[in-house]
Amino acid sequence: MGLAAQMYTVRDFTHTASGFVQTVEAIAAIGYEAVQLSAVGAMNGDAPEVTAIQARKILDESGLKCIATHRNWDDLVYKTEAEIDFHQTLGCNFAAIGGLPQRYSERGADGYRAWLADAQPVIRELKAAGIAFGYHNHAHEFQRIGSADDPCRTLFDIFIQEGCPDLMLEIDVYWVQHSGYNPVRILDRCHDRVPVIHIKDKEVVQGDGPVMAPIGEGNLDWQQILSACIMAGVEWYAVEQDVCRRDPFDCLRSSYEYLVGQGL
Repeated sequence: MGLAAQMYTVRDFTHTASGFVQTVEAIAAIGYEAVQLSAVGAMNGDAPEVTAIQARKILDESGLKCIATHRNWDDLVYKTEAEIDFHQTLGCNFAAIGGLPQRYSERGADGYRAWLADAQPVIRELKAAGIAFGYHNHAHEFQRIGSADDPCRTLFDIFIQEGCPDLMLEIDVYWVQHSGYNPVRILDRCHDRVPVIHIKDKEVVQGDGPVMAPIGEGNLDWQQILSACIMAGVEWYAVEQDVCRRDPFDCLRSSYEYLVGQGL
């Protein structure tokens, strides 16, 4: 098990090469072993300021690994070889998407099943290259669709029950909790399909209601969640706080210190 920082948390600091370097150094100084590369502005576009080769060098010099990415679905489909090269250059063996493209999600259950079918060749090609593929949830995937034998069935159940075993599920426990589901229950159903998990806390703030918070500063039951993660076979815990009410690096530090205190 290892602790990683999801760089979406600090996306506002990575628009330039120098900002990326400083951000990576700050994450390493906190104590994290790895990062997930997502929303790194300096690496975006057809002529990125930071290439995969350069990013690998910067990470290596800071003693960090890239353990996961979030990538564009159409690039994974139509530029699969380039995506494989990108991940192999980074030494990264896990690619994920942060949600379904609208052309699938707007069709409900039929769209979810259509995406599963379209994902099969991508999953196979990535797997052949040593790269696992995963789906990152938010809350909307837990919309009930019901069935004769299971009136509580959700869209996410399609992924669990109908997706192939090689479809990994990059479960975000905050969004599961936000949907009204117990993340422990979901983890119990996804053994060996959650090599990377996203974690952040949910705090009640006077005047603002529930907000995202550093781990250990909110109301999620981390003792139960972390035990369920171990049982599910989680390898990497990626700290991702989409919105921070104070300095994002301080939030990353607070989460790291709490998790280390829990034995991770």
